[in-house]
Amino acid sequence: MSKVVRFNRTGGPDVLEIINEQVPAPAADEVQIRVHAIGLNRAEIMYRNGQYVIDPVFPARLGYEAAGVVVAAGDNVTEFHPGDAVSVIPSFMFNEYGMYGEVVNAPVHALVKHPENLSFATAAASWMMYVTAYGALVEFGNVQAGQNVIIRAASSSVGLAAIQISNMLGAKPIALTRTSEKREMLLKAGAAAVIATDEQDMVAELQQATAGQGAHIVFDPVGGPDVAKLTQVMASQGMFFQYGALDSRDMVVPVFDILGKHLTLCGYELFEITTDAERLARAKSFVLEGLRSGKLQPWIDKTFSLDEIAEAHRYMEANGQVGKIVVTI
Repeated sequence: MSKVVRFNRTGGPDVLEIINEQVPAPAADEVQIRVHAIGLNRAEIMYRNGQYVIDPVFPARLGYEAAGVVVAAGDNVTEFHPGDAVSVIPSFMFNEYGMYGEVVNAPVHALVKHPENLSFATAAASWMMYVTAYGALVEFGNVQAGQNVIIRAASSSVGLAAIQISNMLGAKPIALTRTSEKREMLLKAGAAAVIATDEQDMVAELQQATAGQGAHIVFDPVGGPDVAKLTQVMASQGMFFQYGALDSRDMVVPVFDILGKHLTLCGYELFEITTDAERLARAKSFVLEGLRSGKLQPWIDKTFSLDEIAEAHRYMEANGQVGKIVVTI
């Protein structure tokens, strides 16, 4: 028997239940994992609330990210064996798999062996944020040394990952955050400049931070009306990646910014990388190199136990964290 998390109706954190469940043997192309750590992300909050891209199927599962040890492998699995330390990369839907549990099954394509220099907690904190940032900045954005990268909601786990990847490749990460409260932390995390958008003139500060050259890439999980200010300070041939909707109001973008500077505006999702075998292989290689070298170092804000899963969700919803929230088992 294994403790697992389920919910039978949408709603707040209190809908989450911890139950004992017999986990079936892994099917073909699956691996069974004894979980040591789980990384939380906002998609799980949205799914629990009934506001995700798919509707829950009750009793519903949760969990995209985990790290642990292989205990069994199904048919056709040759790369992973019992005893291997592995991490799970989000590349499936919650109606297929869920990582919130002591023992779980996962599809083999979602697994990666993590470097020996990582703990289970840091491994669980790594893959969603780094692959998400990698996909926009590297796979699609082809960021180059010396280019300016604007990173909105920069204190999030994905924002911090984007700062580190930018620095790893010699680009200049410019962090946007609502207030100056997190300025020193973001500078310590590697941001070349930090702009508090509620306190400063965003356009003027960005023009100064980019030395008038503009931003080659904007990486934005927020959206909303302020996108118009960001396109004003983009460079010719710049690329704007919208990967979330924290502000779900319409984005009204000046047409002459798009036409005059030949901008590309893209809606972007992690699954564009993790559901494509070739792209995922490149992402795994890039992130593994960064983790092994220490150029990519996950930030963990706070850890909870599995029994505290509802509290962990409440903490994430309070929006005060810097980096990743991890549940340890």
